[in-house]
Amino acid sequence: MKKSISRRQFLAVVGAAAAVGALTACGSSSSSTGTAASTAASGAASGSASASGDTIKVGLLAPLTGDVSVYGIAVANGANLYIKQINEAGGINGKQIEVIEMDEQGDATQAVTCFTQMVDQGITALIGDVTTTPTLAVVAETQDYNMPMVTASATAEAVTYDAETDTVYTNVFRTTFTDPFQGVKMADYATDKLGYTKAAVIYQTGADYNEGLASNFMSEFEANGGQIVASETYSAGDVDFKTQLTTILNANPEMVYCPNYYEDVGQILTQATDVGLDVPFLGGDGWDGVTQYATAEQLDGCYFCANYATGSNPDFESAYEAEYGEPYPNGFSPLGYDAALTVCGGLQAAEEAGLEPGSDEYKQAVIDGIKNGSFEGVTGSFTFDDHNDPVKTAAILTFENGEAVFVEQY
Repeated sequence: MKKSISRRQFLAVVGAAAAVGALTACGSSSSSTGTAASTAASGAASGSASASGDTIKVGLLAPLTGDVSVYGIAVANGANLYIKQINEAGGINGKQIEVIEMDEQGDATQAVTCFTQMVDQGITALIGDVTTTPTLAVVAETQDYNMPMVTASATAEAVTYDAETDTVYTNVFRTTFTDPFQGVKMADYATDKLGYTKAAVIYQTGADYNEGLASNFMSEFEANGGQIVASETYSAGDVDFKTQLTTILNANPEMVYCPNYYEDVGQILTQATDVGLDVPFLGGDGWDGVTQYATAEQLDGCYFCANYATGSNPDFESAYEAEYGEPYPNGFSPLGYDAALTVCGGLQAAEEAGLEPGSDEYKQAVIDGIKNGSFEGVTGSFTFDDHNDPVKTAAILTFENGEAVFVEQY
């Protein structure tokens, strides 16, 4: 039987003390100002609690600068918020959580370097990484250490499971849904709920996230009786999509599936207007933040799936705004919160077993605690399946007056 762990129940088993955190820039050009909460707490990291052995070190790895920093900062802020709440309530078994936070700048090589530095500093679990490609690089490194690892947002199937060798990475979990899940979910929604029968696809090649969503969408859309009338690709760094969009226009689709990140999506929507392609676009959770890069008119009729919808957990939203002085920026913040909740659930299990933080036995107990747990997070209730992926539903969102609005849980 899985052990149920809710945020309220977890806070009830711990007492009261101050937050402990450390923000470290990884790499010569990194900035250490990525997250407000950890910056404020960084001075406490080397305090007496750490010196007396009353802390549990947890790594927090995210792109706090660079092209995808909007995701990294959101995840880190959500995770830091949960850990601050736990620490203020007394920590875990009377021990404070010391966060060692590093900026990998959205780069896979940098991410591995950061993780190695975290191991050297004695972490016993890892929250991160954020986007898929750096996460995959870190997953490979964690195998030598059996390091408990929970990514909030990396969606590629290969993060937790190697299909070629039928191998589950037993130490790795995620709180977001997977690329296959998102692609299939949006294909089903396009055919079953929106009634589309002809679709085109445009996506970036050489990126696990984009390719994973695209391939699964196309397979499911056709399995549902639909027709893929055009499949267009582009490379990382491209800024001119008019050739691909003109090809799509000439194929006469009813909709376009665009499983890319928000900045590219904004440019694609703008250029679609330029070439006269006036059909709805659908996407995945990489669209979170797209309202900053596209107009209300361009977003009208578009849909995307996400893990969280505004208003579904007012307590989280008010706590986030109180901590950071602004509303939560996108759905990655609640996922970061739930990733920290998940890690702390595992840490609680290891502490209850009376094990020494950092030991091999402790790390295995953390992994077992997560695997056997049932969690009540801000993105909903979830357990973990045989591939260590969460069992949960998706929020479907559309746009009204340029703002993302919740449609339904699907």
